[in-house]
Amino acid sequence: MTEIVVEQRIAAPPSIVYRYLTEAEKWVQWQSASAELDPRPGGIFAMGMPNGMNARGQFTELVEDRLVEFTWGWVDRPGIPPGSTIVSIQLAEVEDGTLLTLTHRNLPEDEAAEHRAGWEMHLPRLAEVAK
Repeated sequence: MTEIVVEQRIAAPPSIVYRYLTEAEKWVQWQSASAELDPRPGGIFAMGMPNGMNARGQFTELVEDRLVEFTWGWVDRPGIPPGSTIVSIQLAEVEDGTLLTLTHRNLPEDEAAEHRAGWEMHLPRLAEVAK
């Protein structure tokens, strides 16, 4: 198993960015076609991608405006079943807004590059909408 780390600077304060990570109507603006989010430990994390893939997991830890962590996996992809990996998103206030650091842990090695590419594609979209 391996982990990937992706950083993104966002020209908005952590309080704004946090909402895009915990509110379904905001999540779909940057990553998915649909989302069901219950941002509390044990609450559901579910999203449907435009290509028909569906991810599922649950929130494990939340610290308002600082940290969002959830389990992650694909409903329709046997190599990474729902809840089998962990996504941790840390938000740090910086001079020009927020430094977001995403760590995706427990990925099978043969899936790491594809997931890195996915996060590297979607996080700039988050930076565009979170203003």
